[in-house]
Amino acid sequence: MACDNRVELFASDAPTAQRVADAVIAEVQRIEAKYSRYRSDSVVCAINTAAPAQWTPIDTETAQLLAFADACFTQSDGLFDITAGVLRRAWDFRVERLPTQESISELLPLIGWQHVERRDDAVRLMRAGMELDFGGFGKEYAADRAAAALQAASVTHAFVDLGGDIVVTGPQADGGPWSLGVRHPRREGALLETLAITSGAVATSGDYERYIDVDGVRYCHILNPRAGWPVSGAESLQCVTAFAPTCMVAGALTTISMLKGRAGLAWLAESGAKALAVAADGALHRYP
Repeated sequence: MACDNRVELFASDAPTAQRVADAVIAEVQRIEAKYSRYRSDSVVCAINTAAPAQWTPIDTETAQLLAFADACFTQSDGLFDITAGVLRRAWDFRVERLPTQESISELLPLIGWQHVERRDDAVRLMRAGMELDFGGFGKEYAADRAAAALQAASVTHAFVDLGGDIVVTGPQADGGPWSLGVRHPRREGALLETLAITSGAVATSGDYERYIDVDGVRYCHILNPRAGWPVSGAESLQCVTAFAPTCMVAGALTTISMLKGRAGLAWLAESGAKALAVAADGALHRYP
């Protein structure tokens, strides 16, 4: 998944621990193989390469993920849109150069969850050139599935970390909490906060992983699907960390907040979620 991943678990003996760890790794690899847009044999590729308005068969798992995407689209007032991945054709965060407005404008007609039609067993994209991209919650889903594999093996003391998307199935074996460090968005090697957690999930979104700096303005990879540009400057957020029962929900909270920019602070407060957010001016906000 293009990131460092780890699982820590306590089991009765080393062979059991290895067997369970192998099952967790296999489940994560299954999710990546099934939903990666980079694999020609993935479900996502099959959907994206189908002819316009052609139905692509899907299974129950995929239908549930699409239902989650639909809920995120609704809850975010259309900002969380899994058809917005086409914007990567214009944005290259490896070079300090902004895309042209023309290149972005050409892609905007391909974006719109409302142009995706779903049945329980099939999905179709109604416009030529449209794509689905599960990157907005795929890693979080894999973390949840990894936790499910641990629980299926009756392992209650475990910690899953997929590139910073974390699920804890229970406390450490001695009953103590796991200690999680939240990276400071501007100070390299420093922590914003250290958290103690015994169960649930934690996810973080920030403007410091993939971004470019042009004329003193930071543009991160979290792009507004309506404009094709990220929220930037004084209206942006540096990072958001959220806690939830599942990693998918935690990740959705952080992404939607980042997409809303400074308005995401009020949105987080209204959501009732436990979260940390750093505004553009560096101010730390805690919820509730």
